[in-house]
Amino acid sequence: MKKSSICFDKSIEFSLAIIKCTSRIAKEKHEFTLTKQLLRSGTSIGANISEGIYAQSKPDFIHKYSIALKEAKESSYWLKLLIDTNYLNKSEPENLTRLNNDLINLLSTSIRTAKENLKKSNSSTK
Repeated sequence: MKKSSICFDKSIEFSLAIIKCTSRIAKEKHEFTLTKQLLRSGTSIGANISEGIYAQSKPDFIHKYSIALKEAKESSYWLKLLIDTNYLNKSEPENLTRLNNDLINLLSTSIRTAKENLKKSNSSTK
């Protein structure tokens, strides 16, 4: 049975929204460069979270979640460009930005907590 987490579930929701959005933009507006970049970074978040869920160690978990966080921040950049160039429909920016910010916050908190727990476990073994 697959493990799940709020982060993973949110990343799936974000990935699906990104896939729908980028597909529409590519089809309707024939814009491929920005949409491909957003599709790659936006869907990579969940892949890295999934790897983190099954991490071999706490440092491995922190590493995978840190990569997911970097991808979420990169997605913010591509979203901003798509918003500023008016490629997104009026309803899309708010939802996509909210989902992405939720992921950034969840990942940041998870990484911070994991680092604190790792530090505690390392100091208790000394």
